[in-house]
Amino acid sequence: MVLTAVRGALGFLSRLPVGHSERAWEAFVGTPAAFPLAGYVVGGLMALPFLTAGLLPAPVVAAAYLGSVVLVTGVNHADGLADLGDAAVVHGDPAERRDAMRDTTVGVGAVLALGTVLLALALAALAVAGLRPLIAVALVLAAEVGAKLAMATLACIGRPSHDGFGSTVIAGNGPRRLVASLAVAVPAAVVAVPATAIAVITGPLIAVGLSRWADRQLGGVGGDVFGAANELTRAVALHASVAMWSLFGGVWSVPVGRWGVLAWTLS
Repeated sequence: MVLTAVRGALGFLSRLPVGHSERAWEAFVGTPAAFPLAGYVVGGLMALPFLTAGLLPAPVVAAAYLGSVVLVTGVNHADGLADLGDAAVVHGDPAERRDAMRDTTVGVGAVLALGTVLLALALAALAVAGLRPLIAVALVLAAEVGAKLAMATLACIGRPSHDGFGSTVIAGNGPRRLVASLAVAVPAAVVAVPATAIAVITGPLIAVGLSRWADRQLGGVGGDVFGAANELTRAVALHASVAMWSLFGGVWSVPVGRWGVLAWTLS
């Protein structure tokens, strides 16, 4: 069941040729923990360019990362961010803002939202590319798991604004199911603490803030809010984790055997 849900999550969250069956989709929407579990796969693929950190110039590695984001995930979530940007600049009631989100015309709010987040992501990637390869990969992986954890959080605490993807994922889930999502994100958080921990926890924090904003401004959470949460968390988590690593260094942890953990301090 869990593997089927993860396949369904990958089918929705990435361009990988898996998880496009009805069975996988139904398992996915009923399993919020599938979001962060899929984040390990998506994040691992997107982190591959950082294995060349130190061998290639940092701008080249950062550009390769940005390309991998598009290649692996497509543009669905960026579209959600653009729609949310258009809704944010509308002066009106929630219904008018939702109408702006459905409008196919790209407004100034969409351009500003996409441009700001893309610039932030590029600058974060440039900073990550200056770190040692394994540390860079750990931060990118943690940020992607955090981004997917943001979506899982919305699925568990959100209130749907209208029929659509948001209502489908939120239906049948609740705050209790968030525990499993947090649990599966722990390995990504403890790889290089505190930097990876802050990257993962950024997801739920942004999700809570977006959920409250969406309740007031949109009448609840829709599919575009899920997409925007993913894009915002990725950029913010990378900046937060790089800042944390730069200020405090970290502890690199590797599981040993069944119960033990081998850890050593890095700076």
